[in-house]
Amino acid sequence: MLRLEGIEAGYGAVQVLRGLSLSVAAGEVLCLMGRNGAGKSTTLKTIIGQLRASAGTIELDGARLETLPAHEVPRQGVGYVPQGRRLFGDLTVAENIEIGLMTRKRDARTRDRVLELFPRLRERMGQVSRTLSGGEQQMLAIARALCLEPKVLLLDEPTEGLQPSMIALIRDTVVALKKTGVATILVEQRVDAALSVADRIAFMTGGSVAETVPAAGLRADAPQFAAYVGV
Repeated sequence: MLRLEGIEAGYGAVQVLRGLSLSVAAGEVLCLMGRNGAGKSTTLKTIIGQLRASAGTIELDGARLETLPAHEVPRQGVGYVPQGRRLFGDLTVAENIEIGLMTRKRDARTRDRVLELFPRLRERMGQVSRTLSGGEQQMLAIARALCLEPKVLLLDEPTEGLQPSMIALIRDTVVALKKTGVATILVEQRVDAALSVADRIAFMTGGSVAETVPAAGLRADAPQFAAYVGV
């Protein structure tokens, strides 16, 4: 289980996260929703170590993460797919995947299991990643993170700007990962996408979680979406 307790973090003098607490269990999808500036992406950056928490604790299966250098956090089993994908654009698909494998010293067996989820990437292993379509780049970003064999996967708006067929593929991938025991924290603005995969939804405002509710039974017209997301 990944657990955050009392997290404070921000950018220089600007505090963003204020006493943030949340948890996600193995095989669970927790979706973070809220308006722009609520702290959703900052939460993921703090977990992965790109931002240093000024207070609070982050634990994965009892091991503390918030004290680790950023490059050590993925080695503990945390995969991160940032908004905008952040691929190595001049490297091939195969080379981007290899970087993911190197992080936790995984081998071709891991690569082959990941490519079973994204067979289109297998057809493009020698292609330079910046020449892929937007949907294919998102596939590659997720595939690279999965090459860590993560315990926790952090996804920051993975469906942004994608066509419906790609959104469906990403949804199916997240559902498939649940069955393998991967815990997923998903930042998502699309209510339909969130409801299709989430077990719980944490509504954020002002840098903290205001309310966490089971996704089962929630509808797009639920009052929480109007109150915290604005739809």
